[in-house]
Amino acid sequence: MTAQVTSSAAPAMDATPNAVLAEVRNHIGHLTLNRPAGLNAITLEMVRSLQHHLDAWADNPRIHAVVLRGAGDKAFCAGGDIRSLYDSFKNGDTLHQDFFVEEYALDLTIHHYRKPVLALMDGFVLGGGMGLVQGADLRVVTERSRLAMPEVAIGYFPDVGGSYFLPRIPGELGIYLGVSGVQIRAADALYCGLADWYIESERLAELDQRLDHLEWHDTPLKDLQSLLAKLAVQQLPDAPIAALRPAIDHFFGLPDVASMVEQLRAVTVADSHAWATATADLLESRSPLAMGVTLEMLRRGRYLSLEDCFALELHLDRQWFERGDLIEGVRALIIDKDKNPRWNPPTLHALDAATVAGFFNGFAQSGS
Repeated sequence: MTAQVTSSAAPAMDATPNAVLAEVRNHIGHLTLNRPAGLNAITLEMVRSLQHHLDAWADNPRIHAVVLRGAGDKAFCAGGDIRSLYDSFKNGDTLHQDFFVEEYALDLTIHHYRKPVLALMDGFVLGGGMGLVQGADLRVVTERSRLAMPEVAIGYFPDVGGSYFLPRIPGELGIYLGVSGVQIRAADALYCGLADWYIESERLAELDQRLDHLEWHDTPLKDLQSLLAKLAVQQLPDAPIAALRPAIDHFFGLPDVASMVEQLRAVTVADSHAWATATADLLESRSPLAMGVTLEMLRRGRYLSLEDCFALELHLDRQWFERGDLIEGVRALIIDKDKNPRWNPPTLHALDAATVAGFFNGFAQSGS
């Protein structure tokens, strides 16, 4: 669903009629998330608008492809509008329940869309923003891109298909990204397979112009790929995460998060000590429960179908507002802003394996 949105956007923005802009040019349906002051955080109304346009365009023979983007130059989408979900739960409403069901359905639509989807991932792409782009056929990053599934920072777990796409990153890199919530930039996104193309942000306008004049042939996806090949590249040198890969594969392959922290603290080798200490510090600032459930979810998701991964996330969602740490995380980081969440349990060593396992009771995969 969601990532931490630090902008103090006015509540009235939720009802903005043009929060999603839709336009058709040269047989391409352009969809723009249009809440730049709120880092394009997605609301239920925006989910419904996106779904409506995608459904209509899927059956329209005049539409050959879809482009997704965010307004402004700071974010594609910094996640779900978690303040509205917090308020819904506190007020006894159902918005927070409806949001997950419809958001996941939208993400699944994009994964299975029968026309090519081009996602322009300029700026922050966090949480729910990742859910929108990871099902796209062509995922484009820029030097301004910052990708993350940072839900554990607010006492939540990486949903929106994170249980599917994170554990399918080579080695334990996806486990690292999900359990720690760290941000990565363009080179790492390409290395991890979370993006396909890199283009300088100053060339996005040129890309738009070329899309407007693109000559279509028999295969729209190939036409788009040929265009991108003239403006973008598919690899960047010196991805920082590549150098860390052996350490990440070791530490994040350990049985539980407490073991990861313990072994990270024990690193004394000079060139690894700083990263290991910083990573241990980061993990100890996150919700122990959220990290424990995330680790189990990702390891299960590695062997589940896409549909079953979404079903598993929804199974967890239905318990999380009552039993998880999200409400406390939002209170501490967004409502009161004391930045001192009282996690339950407060430490990794106090986290009982049975408590984590309990969240998965009653989940039955489809067998697909």
